[in-house]
Amino acid sequence: MADYFLYHNLEEGREGKRCLFYRNDSYSYGHVAAMANRTGNALRELGLTVENRVLIALPDCPEFVYTWFGATRIGAVITMVNPFLPVADYEYYLDYTRARVAVISGSLLPAFARATARSRYLRAVLVVNVDQVDQQSDLTELESNPGIKWLAFEDPVRASSDECIPADTHRDDIAIWLFTSGSTGHPKGAVHLQHDLPYNTEVFAKRTIGVNENDLTVSVPKLFFGYATGTNLLFPFAVGGATALFSERSTPEKLYEVIARYRPTILTTVPTMINGMLNAQCSTPDLSSLRFCYSAGEALPVELYQKWKDRFGVETYDGIGSAEMFHIYITNRPADVKPGSLGRIVEGYAAQIVDAAGHEVATGEMGTLRIKGDSAALCYWNAHQKSKETFAGDWCTTGDQFHVDDQGYYWYHGRTDDMLKVSGVYVAPVEIENCILQHEAVLECAVIGYDSGDGLVKPKAFVVVRDGHEASKALALGIKEFVKSRIALFKYPRWIDFIEVLPKNDRGKVDRKRLKDQSKP
Repeated sequence: MADYFLYHNLEEGREGKRCLFYRNDSYSYGHVAAMANRTGNALRELGLTVENRVLIALPDCPEFVYTWFGATRIGAVITMVNPFLPVADYEYYLDYTRARVAVISGSLLPAFARATARSRYLRAVLVVNVDQVDQQSDLTELESNPGIKWLAFEDPVRASSDECIPADTHRDDIAIWLFTSGSTGHPKGAVHLQHDLPYNTEVFAKRTIGVNENDLTVSVPKLFFGYATGTNLLFPFAVGGATALFSERSTPEKLYEVIARYRPTILTTVPTMINGMLNAQCSTPDLSSLRFCYSAGEALPVELYQKWKDRFGVETYDGIGSAEMFHIYITNRPADVKPGSLGRIVEGYAAQIVDAAGHEVATGEMGTLRIKGDSAALCYWNAHQKSKETFAGDWCTTGDQFHVDDQGYYWYHGRTDDMLKVSGVYVAPVEIENCILQHEAVLECAVIGYDSGDGLVKPKAFVVVRDGHEASKALALGIKEFVKSRIALFKYPRWIDFIEVLPKNDRGKVDRKRLKDQSKP
């Protein structure tokens, strides 16, 4: 996997080509490979061997790239998590992954040190940019588990050779865990093999989308999220392209700044950021360098798709992927975009839409999506029963509700767990949300099912109003009437709560679980 994504560039004459941009610096493939080798050697020296897990908790920065490829080079198993989590979450990840080494940001050092106090498996922590923290003591004096060695990342890496003997890995060796979003409990690790990520890169990034060596990528989601790991690191590196990283939080203003600075050709984004950038107060943003955008995570409403294209003239390829399959397997693509749909199946994958009994439904009928392709995970780690439910033979059951039309375009209706049964009929929240978004006063919205105490579930909407409009009973009534006039009457939201901002998870998706918790009587 390391050869496929990085080291082949040296063999193909790109050693001096700039492939990584970060703040005021840029780095060549030769430099990145040498630093990955040094990092791999340092991890080996700390006791990380083939099949051992390494936990990466870093913002987007060069050290993330060096660690990712260095760990892969020595046959270790990568696990990546958000670098801005509470102590309890790191305790969970350390126990669940049994990582022997962690590579973390100095900014989370106090929280991570507390999380390691009872860790049974961790042996060493490499800390990137230690000077970010106002430390009262040396790293070696941290009050934590006495069995853990704490080191500044640059010290063992600088002391290591820039030549690294690669592990003798097989295509079916375990290479990386990709975590699910954890919407129904703790995140689970989808266990992927060495060949899984290259397989999707070949069929999706190269053949379907056409990423090439002239591309430079920028991403809204961060590299710890598999969606961005692919689009903003692995895909460009696989074809000899380049990426630009920024460690700061993704905001509309920051994205406009980064695009103006690096002039990327591809932007990885999510519907929430598309909406945010459209509504940001920014003087004459120039997105002319972009040749297209990826969108995933949630279905892109037609309204947002059209507004973005009308304003910036940039095409957006909306698609769907998952941690279980590594990346996107259904997508819109060059010269083949059907707004509102998630496009067609990527060559190399197969799909079925089935009912509750597992029988394939007729074209046009809604059901649960099953997907098949050679990037499917082996299992969920330490979750045998759930693995059997999801991974059955060659098929992966996604938990997403879809229908496919007679032209082969797939239409998303929502997560199975989010579907509402109203008046005896299943209703997709996304349909109601897309309608509400067309109201002139609505900036963002989310719909959940709500039981007011009579045992009947009905739609409830959370709405963020645009500037210049005021949340009021009159506006709530107006939105309800607006929805009634456009979709089936029984689907209109019985309750509307106005809120300042919709809660989001670390993938940029609306956190419906939190909205449901807020709505409990």
